Amino acid sequence: MNFAPLLMALGLPGVALPCTIDAMVVFDGSASMAEIGFDTGETNRITDARIAMSRIMPQVEHFRRIGLVTYGPGPEGSCDGIRLRFPPVEAASALMLSELQALEPAGLTPLSDAVAQAADVLDYRLTPGIIVLVTDGNETCGGRPCALGTRLAAEAADLTIHVIGYKAAHDFFGWNNPEGGAPGTDVVARCLADTTGGRYIGTHSQEELVEALRGTLGCDLVGLGIKFR
Repeated sequence: MNFAPLLMALGLPGVALPCTIDAMVVFDGSASMAEIGFDTGETNRITDARIAMSRIMPQVEHFRRIGLVTYGPGPEGSCDGIRLRFPPVEAASALMLSELQALEPAGLTPLSDAVAQAADVLDYRLTPGIIVLVTDGNETCGGRPCALGTRLAAEAADLTIHVIGYKAAHDFFGWNNPEGGAPGTDVVARCLADTTGGRYIGTHSQEELVEALRGTLGCDLVGLGIKFR
């Protein structure tokens, strides 16, 4: 069932009509997503992220149209792996999961350009939109996420960017990030959230990642005491 028409029709005080705003997921497919932790029993990061998306997408696809941009896959050391997989569509779950399942991690992390492309797909200057960036590290292709966030905030009709860092607290891949700090600092891309009124959520387990996705793509009708999640 698509709840968006119902939410729009209600028009009641306290109803979170932003639930119906189109969203783009920007998904990290860089080489580091193939890594596992020190515990040999752990799965790699992209497997965890795929499973988290498979759990949450069937729940949130009823509220809003969702699209997908990925970055990373390509030749070793490449920054050219940004791909628009599909623009926001209704009932996006099956398409989202199919695209992510076929994604083979490789390449670097051009997350700034990927977010900029997602914003263009949303027609951000004229139309409200939400971007959810799922990444395990910082920009590594010379982009400037903080400057990008400032520009998008100034130009957008109403664009909110949420950044979900997955096992990204210790990032050793930010060597080509002009805005980056020392290796091991937190995800600099969090400023994309800070400048656009979004949330930065650091996650370190599959369950935390599921909750972060639910909190950014889902819908709480707080004013009615109802949670559609």
